[in-house]
Amino acid sequence: MNLNIAVVDDEEIIRQQIHGFIKKQKPEFYISDFATGEELLAAKADFDIIFLDIQMEGMGGIEAARSLRQKNMDAVLVFITGMREYVFEAFDVSAFHYLLKPIGEKKFMEVLGRAVDEAGRRKGQKEQQIFIKTKNQGYTLNLSSILYIENRGKKVEIHTTDMEEIIETYATMDELERQLGGGFYRCHRGYLVNMAHIVRYDNDSIFLSNGGKVYLTRKKHNEFVKAYMWYLQNGGVSCV
Repeated sequence: MNLNIAVVDDEEIIRQQIHGFIKKQKPEFYISDFATGEELLAAKADFDIIFLDIQMEGMGGIEAARSLRQKNMDAVLVFITGMREYVFEAFDVSAFHYLLKPIGEKKFMEVLGRAVDEAGRRKGQKEQQIFIKTKNQGYTLNLSSILYIENRGKKVEIHTTDMEEIIETYATMDELERQLGGGFYRCHRGYLVNMAHIVRYDNDSIFLSNGGKVYLTRKKHNEFVKAYMWYLQNGGVSCV
């Protein structure tokens, strides 16, 4: 599996170090180096994994990551930082992992291996599809394109990233939950959310990559946090 990787850091020595680590383990990967967040966004490339420094001149790593998520880019984000206090901000943009400077080779190789597995899983999800039958026609949807599903009485509405039209079907939430699998979470009686599109959450809401949000029932909050952290840290395998 060939992957497209971006390394973003304003210190050239760090970029060279990470580049060298990756080539040592995965010489077949294509690597692009950037010194700023602006350069990364200007590239307009579809990266599978991004190693992103948090503190840089100009646009910082968190801001660059938010811009990527708003464009529905599903890259595996690994943040690089010298300060632990940025870790919680990293999870707000669905970061897969973070690395503290100075970066040790052993730790980097461990994180790289997990990031490669996750990127492969996400590529696989992009190819997974579900057939949805409506009153007058049928749709074949990529699972990765589904943001969330909402129960609207006798109908169910499917909200996606690539269709302005909301798809209505008479399938039940329970049926769709079984078909969609562990990458989706029933955060509320009326909502199924694709965890790949979660940007952040609070006590009663989950915020998505398109700027929308769905409700999170309070009695499920702790269970959701556990499931989502498991999802991020274990290659998307649900523990629910």
